[in-house]
Amino acid sequence: MSADMNTASDHQGAEAVSDEDVMQERQRLISQILDLQNTLDALSSKVDNVKEENLKMKSENQVLGQYIENLMSASTVFQNTDIGPSQSH
Repeated sequence: MSADMNTASDHQGAEAVSDEDVMQERQRLISQILDLQNTLDALSSKVDNVKEENLKMKSENQVLGQYIENLMSASTVFQNTDIGPSQSH
C-alpha cells in the first residue's frame, strides 16, 4: 500500500508543479498582452497624429499652390507673348 501512496503523492506533486507552471505562463501571457495593447495604443495615436499633420500639409500645399499661381499670372515674366513669325522682323 505504501507504493500506491507514493504514486498518488508523486501524481499530486506533478499536478502542483504543472498548476504552478500554468499560472506562471498565464501571468506571462497576460503581461505580454498588456504590453502589446500599450504598443497598439501608442501606434494608433501616432497614426492619428500623422494623419492630422498630413491634412495640415495638404491644406498648406493648396494655399501655396494658389499663391504661386497668382504670382505667375500677375508677373509679366510668365505672360504669354504673342510674337508670331510675321512679327519677329
